Amino acid sequence: MSDFKILVVEDDRPVSNLITTTLKIHEYTNISASSGKEAISLCASHNPDLILLDLGLPDMDGIDVIRTIREWSSVMIIIISARSEDSDKIKALDAGADDYLTKPFSVDELMARIRASQRRLSYITKEGDQNPVFVNGPLSIDFASNLVTAGPQEIRLTGLEYRLLTLLAKNVGKVLTHSYIIDKIWGSGVDSDIVSLRVYMNSLRKKLRRACGEEELIVTHIGIGYQMIRK
Repeated sequence: MSDFKILVVEDDRPVSNLITTTLKIHEYTNISASSGKEAISLCASHNPDLILLDLGLPDMDGIDVIRTIREWSSVMIIIISARSEDSDKIKALDAGADDYLTKPFSVDELMARIRASQRRLSYITKEGDQNPVFVNGPLSIDFASNLVTAGPQEIRLTGLEYRLLTLLAKNVGKVLTHSYIIDKIWGSGVDSDIVSLRVYMNSLRKKLRRACGEEELIVTHIGIGYQMIRK
């Protein structure tokens, strides 16, 4: 079995069985929850690498599950939901989800999203090992501990915000195109990922401005992409 541990949060038994069976076939270690409270408890006790989360849970909305987990964990979260409106996707991404898959979904697409998540984790680990600390003006990133600070102040980021920041930091001074960032962060070129990128980038820049005294570290190149400038 793979060391990559996945928590499946789904109250619909047939869907849950489909996902867990697929994961077993591909030799992924997995655990299951059928409610929001159970999901939060299992996340805290088992420390999974990835959560596959349904939004329509019997005891609490999946958005609240995301917000609760994000108070103390940067674990990757992929939403699997029948809610297909852009507003639902944006709300989930704003809460801290990393990806969004709409029901009904194909098993092949689900596995592709999981593999993309593994690649992102591998990329972060590899880059962090090579360059343990990055400093740019007031900003400091300790890759060994995943700690981001501005002076003595810690900047609390979601998992995906952190991955965006590290990607820009590793390419400081370079303009990264939308397609390049999407490929590195989401592992795909789906149109909806452009919306996700904008949402996360806006949130990341606001947090950096607040912590760094309104100093702009990331600039937008309209129609092209984003760039972290060297201070």
